Amino acid sequence: MISSMTGYGRGEVTVDRFTVLADVRSVNNRFLEVAIRLPRTLSLREIDVKDLVRSRFSRGKVNVVMTTTRENGNDMPLKINPAAAKAYGKLLNSLRKAAKIQERVTLDHLLKFPEVLEIGILEEGDEKEWSVARQALLAALDDLGVMRQREGLELLNDFSARLSRLNEIIDEIEGIAKTLVPEERARLEERLNRLLSDKSVIDRGRLELELALFADKLDVTEECVRFRSHTKFFQEALGAEESAGRKLGFLVQEMNREANTIGAKASSAQIAHLVVVMKEELEKIREQLQNIE
Repeated sequence: MISSMTGYGRGEVTVDRFTVLADVRSVNNRFLEVAIRLPRTLSLREIDVKDLVRSRFSRGKVNVVMTTTRENGNDMPLKINPAAAKAYGKLLNSLRKAAKIQERVTLDHLLKFPEVLEIGILEEGDEKEWSVARQALLAALDDLGVMRQREGLELLNDFSARLSRLNEIIDEIEGIAKTLVPEERARLEERLNRLLSDKSVIDRGRLELELALFADKLDVTEECVRFRSHTKFFQEALGAEESAGRKLGFLVQEMNREANTIGAKASSAQIAHLVVVMKEELEKIREQLQNIE
């Protein structure tokens, strides 16, 4: 079944007073594009996050934001970098003396340098944090997937209704097209009768040949058959398991081409009007396809 590229998912998991919240949003995009914002403790997991997203979706711009909280601040994986603290302290004291500043170097000054306090990185520390984060992300991706499928179902219903309307229009066009040749034959003979006083000079064989050529130019049966074939394949692609966005886009192009040919061949104002309606429906389908995965 088709799936939309628009949606939102949220996942939250808490283990041992450690909580990870994952927010995932997706919008239309020609290809799959993943943007990630992680806390420093998960910064080395960016590739893992992207792999999980790619395993679920094939198209769309997906934004992933993950945050972590701990009930007990003492559990924060912070540690002092003594070497950095000493180096910055020495550097600040040298600067103070060079600038002849009386103010002493304090802890506040040293804490302005992020290297003084280090946050433990998962691959260097506890794998349990990534396990919790992974659960939260998978829950968010599941939630996003459900919403995208729900949106896809709405689009499916809309497409099915428009396809039915298009097939009804094709039936109308074929019905009108069948009356065109007899009408044109009668109109041509009437015109000849008005122009020629002697009816015996009319070459019936040549007249029939011209009518046959004219009928061939007006015949849209082939285009109507191909159009119905495209709508059939379109409906089948809507129910396929794999992503069908690009295939559906190609079929709409082909249907639009057949509609243009029908409009060019027909000499009927009724058919011309119906072709306009067809193209309006196809344009609405094309716009909706921009949101299909």
